[in-house]
Amino acid sequence: MPDNAPTTTSFAILCLLAVKDWTTYELAQQMDRSIGGMWPRAASVVYEEPKRLVRLGLAQSSRRKTGRRASTVYSITDTGRAALAEWLAEPGAAPTLAYEALLKVAFADHGSIEGLRRNLKAIRDHAEADLEEARSRVREYAESGGPFPDRLPVIALAARFFVEQAEAQRRWIDWLEQVTSDWEGVTPDTGATTPQDLGDWL
Repeated sequence: MPDNAPTTTSFAILCLLAVKDWTTYELAQQMDRSIGGMWPRAASVVYEEPKRLVRLGLAQSSRRKTGRRASTVYSITDTGRAALAEWLAEPGAAPTLAYEALLKVAFADHGSIEGLRRNLKAIRDHAEADLEEARSRVREYAESGGPFPDRLPVIALAARFFVEQAEAQRRWIDWLEQVTSDWEGVTPDTGATTPQDLGDWL
């Protein structure tokens, strides 16, 4: 993609700059807190992208002194707000999934029952942690409105997705553990069986 074409990461950072001005350190923190679950990106990308937004005229930078230390602060420009509004008006792309544990479940028949059970435990641990994180965030919003209470109407829309996703993942691992509980192996000849309610999923 040419350097003069804003990417989804560009617009993710512009979304944050539309809320308030940030240093790159603050942007990295906010990307992790508020956007990481939707659009995860390495911190190194977050540190470089604001500079590119400045080159594109979508953001501007200034120096701010905190005590003896000076930091670069980024803010959105009028051009950036117009570009962001145009981007927000267009339908977004469909979600993609990168889930290593799921890949290992789907091909467990080339491994061992011990390996499958280790992956099921990892999935359980992840599901419980994700659900607690999602619920903790919602509790914060319900009690205080969060750091940006004026944005809560739309923040709540996204927050509900993460609660639903985490609950679905936990229901799935509950089911996985149940249907594989009496498996002695990972292939039909070693005891793996097809779920009896498979036809009911249609």
